Amino acid sequence: MTDSALSVLIINATLKPSPEASSTELLGTQLLEQFALHNVHGEIARAVDLTLAPGVETDMGGSDEWPQLREKILAADIVAFCSPTWVGQMSSVMQRILERLDAELSVTDDAGRPILFHKVAVTGVVGNEDGAHKITADLHQALNDVGFTVPAQGGTYWNGRAMEKVDYKDLSETPEAVRSANATLARNAAHLAGALRSAPYPPEKSE
Repeated sequence: MTDSALSVLIINATLKPSPEASSTELLGTQLLEQFALHNVHGEIARAVDLTLAPGVETDMGGSDEWPQLREKILAADIVAFCSPTWVGQMSSVMQRILERLDAELSVTDDAGRPILFHKVAVTGVVGNEDGAHKITADLHQALNDVGFTVPAQGGTYWNGRAMEKVDYKDLSETPEAVRSANATLARNAAHLAGALRSAPYPPEKSE
């Protein structure tokens, strides 16, 4: 079902600006490697390096750089939303991204379908504290709500041991459970994106 023309965008919602090392960046890089096995290629966008204005419009004007990131989202077949865990929650950068995506609910294609209906979303969460399951659930609900389709087992994560300070990027090797989850995520997302391209959701019937 995969297609060499399929593309993926990994959004890294770390709070650390480039070029600081980021566990979320590492997870995103690993996902890119898995997607490449299915002839799906793309890039990582570190959102904190952009000026993303608060608001729920596609362009808030002024120094707002959301339109540049939005253009990459709309050009991709698959978008991976990757966030660190802070105080048990997704990062504020990821929350801002979800708020900006709200504007897409009012944008439709030529057949009247919400513009994100054609796209697949997956998620990745890392952190040395609890919260990955809740963040994954919150992301999947929000992304599905704005129009993305989430594949089976479309979330991967790593939680460090409680009360310790080891980050994902500090591990000597990637745990087998994470490697397996990354592989399943990429395989299922590539399959689903190919299926949606071949057979898009039907448009609303006119009254």
